[in-house]
Amino acid sequence: MSDSLDTVTRSEVCAVAVADAFADDGEIFGSPMGLMPMLGVRLAKLTSNPDLLISDSESLFLSGVPPLGQSREVVEGWIPFPKVFDVVAYGKRHVMMGATQVDKHGNQNISCIGDWNHPKRQLLGVRGAPGNTVNNRTSYWIPKHSPRVVVEQVDMVSGVGPARAAAAGPAASRFNDIHRIVTNLAVLDLEGPDRTLRIRSVHPGVTVDEVQEASGCELAVTGDVPESRLPTTEELVLIREMLDPRRLREKEVPS
Repeated sequence: MSDSLDTVTRSEVCAVAVADAFADDGEIFGSPMGLMPMLGVRLAKLTSNPDLLISDSESLFLSGVPPLGQSREVVEGWIPFPKVFDVVAYGKRHVMMGATQVDKHGNQNISCIGDWNHPKRQLLGVRGAPGNTVNNRTSYWIPKHSPRVVVEQVDMVSGVGPARAAAAGPAASRFNDIHRIVTNLAVLDLEGPDRTLRIRSVHPGVTVDEVQEASGCELAVTGDVPESRLPTTEELVLIREMLDPRRLREKEVPS
C-alpha cells in the first residue's frame, strides 16, 4: 500500500476521530487506554488541543508527545497509581476506554459474557469503569464493530450510561458524560431519543445501513449522516512520521 498523502487508511480516519473527541476539552487530563486512544489523544495534543495533559498510561505525566511504543519520554511529573483515584474523583479528566459490549443506553461491559452466576466468559472485571463514568467524561474505542459488541443490553454494567446514572441519583448523574463511541465503522454518540445511541458519522466507504447491520440494536439517525472527516495533511504527517512510524495502528484497524 502506498504511503502517499492522498491515500488515507481507515486506521488514520479512526485516529482523527479519537482526536476530535478530545478537541474541545481544554486543559484536562486526557486518559487513553489502548493503542488507538493513545494515538488519537497524542494527535489532539499536537493539533486541536495543546492544553491536554497526557501520561504514559501508567505513572508518568509527559511534557512531550513521544511516538507510540517509545520507552524514552520527556517526563513532567509522577502520578503513582493511588493518586490516579484523586484525579478520578476530582473530575478534570476525559478517559477513553475499551468495551467488550456497549448497549443502546450507553452502558459498557468489560466484566463477563453471559449470566453473572454462570458466565460463558470471564473478562477483566469492572475495573475503574464505575468511577470513571460517574466522575469523568468518558468515551469508548471499539476496534471491531459487530452485533456482539454493540448490543441491546449489556450482560453486566461496568461503565454506567446516563439513564442508570440518573436513576441512581445526583451523586451518580452530576458528572456522568458519555461523550463518544468511536468504532472501526463509525462515530456514535448518545444524542438519540432518551439518550440512546445515534450514528454521528460513518467512516469513508461505510454506509449507514452497514453500520446498522453490524449492530445488535437499533441506532438513531438524525437527518443526513455525514462522513467522518479525513485527516489533514498535517495530521497525516504527524501520524505517519512522528507518532506511529511503525504503523502499529494497522494492527488495530487493518487496511
